[in-house]
Amino acid sequence: MAFGSDRGRFTEMKRSVVDKNLGPLVKTVMTRCIQCTRCVRFASEIAGTQDLGMLGRGSGEEIGTYVEKLMTSELSGNVIDICPVGALTSKPFAFKARNWELKGTESIDVTDAVGSNIRIDSRGPEVMRILPRLNEDVNEEWISDKTRFCYDGLKRQRLNDPMIRGPDGRFKAVSWRDALAVVAEVMHQVKPEEIVGVAGKLSDAESMMALKDLLNKMGSNSVSCEGNGVQPQADLRSGYLLNTGIADLEKADAFLLVGTQPRIEAAMVNARIRKAVRSNFAKVGYIGPATEFNYDSEHLGTGPQTLLEIAEGRHPFSSAIKNAKNPAIIIGAGIFEREDKDAVFSVVESIAKSANVVRPDWNGLNVLLLHAAQAAALDLGLVPESDNSIESAKFLYIMGADDLNLDKIPSDAFVVYQGHHGDQSVYRANVILPSSAFTEKEGTYANTEGRTQQTLPAVPTVGDARDDWKIIRALSEVAGVRLPYDSLLDIRERMKMVAPNLLSMDEREPATFSSLIKPEPKKEMSMTPFKAAIENFYMTDSITRASKIMAQCTAQLLKK
Repeated sequence: MAFGSDRGRFTEMKRSVVDKNLGPLVKTVMTRCIQCTRCVRFASEIAGTQDLGMLGRGSGEEIGTYVEKLMTSELSGNVIDICPVGALTSKPFAFKARNWELKGTESIDVTDAVGSNIRIDSRGPEVMRILPRLNEDVNEEWISDKTRFCYDGLKRQRLNDPMIRGPDGRFKAVSWRDALAVVAEVMHQVKPEEIVGVAGKLSDAESMMALKDLLNKMGSNSVSCEGNGVQPQADLRSGYLLNTGIADLEKADAFLLVGTQPRIEAAMVNARIRKAVRSNFAKVGYIGPATEFNYDSEHLGTGPQTLLEIAEGRHPFSSAIKNAKNPAIIIGAGIFEREDKDAVFSVVESIAKSANVVRPDWNGLNVLLLHAAQAAALDLGLVPESDNSIESAKFLYIMGADDLNLDKIPSDAFVVYQGHHGDQSVYRANVILPSSAFTEKEGTYANTEGRTQQTLPAVPTVGDARDDWKIIRALSEVAGVRLPYDSLLDIRERMKMVAPNLLSMDEREPATFSSLIKPEPKKEMSMTPFKAAIENFYMTDSITRASKIMAQCTAQLLKK
């Protein structure tokens, strides 16, 4: 006891607070809380949910939910970053690692089309956590819960070895040489027009370029990308980009949302719309199935009938758009899957013309894409020649496309699945080629506003997996149609010839807006109501479907 008395002079009751259950993502240690109310202000101002609040007075003051309830926002994980004392921490990451053990890699997110800037913290071969990086033009300092917590899906249900389905219907692991030889042999046995390729929603631009080149060399032009519909219009970039830009959405003072639910499809875009509603008192009109927004909005109708009424000026909301200083129309990419999409787009364009939505100083006509690969796929011209290419395929090359309608694939078709997870399409495959996930490779992605960004490898690849473009390059050599590139630099030179904008890193290449006469839509607009493009925010691709954390969120937070 050389340092003084062993008795403390603190005679008051030590304050302790019961921990709150905020759901499967945020862990609470409320005794640490200093009542700075940052989480309360974040929830009410940015996330738009009145979940948290201050209860009690004086020493009995504490932050809580008043009634026992979970935090239901899709941005709830950001309270972990803004809590200054660790009263709110990450539940999946708790007690897993120390900060100094982790290696940080700057990358981008591919779970939606926003391309949020992230830092991937890894230890050895495992991704331990994902944090946001500041980028005022894209995601500010926030990321969605799906971006932040889906990383545990990267170690589950992974494909390690090349496999071939035997006569008994079971898969057998083989060497790369044998797998590629089988694929190359079958490719030469079918007619060129019966070869079809489909790129998945997480594909990078390099692999899509390689896939298109390989199939072109084999004489086929049936290459498409998941989510872009059967006959995408890739001639004008303005027809598939968020032309206003994510950051500039804040300047709009009237929004017309057509068949899109930004809160589920792109949470960071939704945060910008909410910002515009709070600061500019912007009016929001929504056409589509009933849904909940976290700002004041008006549900105008469910289908194209309402759209026609606005175009003809018979709807009360048409005056709101015409009188707005900076009106913005956002069309959901779910409409790409409709047969009458051209007719829907032409009606929207007529609204844009009459309301002066597109001017030299303001372009408010937007398409909100759903997936990370869509913009780059259309830039590179992944447009199939015929509508029903999959139905007539004898050889189908699936590159990570896990949401295909497998019933459409002919029973006698030979299916090659190249991907990183054993998801839905694997069950129909004859040959499996394992590839690396976005955390394990360098890849180029274009986001929904046309901004080109890159992922960087944070962890080593799993098992015998290889980068997507390397697999296709090796297959081309085995098949006798060698592709002329051996490195990422070479393949990017090839991309430069097709879509030079994909080489301007971290730059947004705006689309030149053409007022040329567009082809008249072939089909009449059907009055079928618009459908929700995404049913479950937490599970949209093979990585999130393999994630245990996302499964818990689905079970607890989507309980109705």
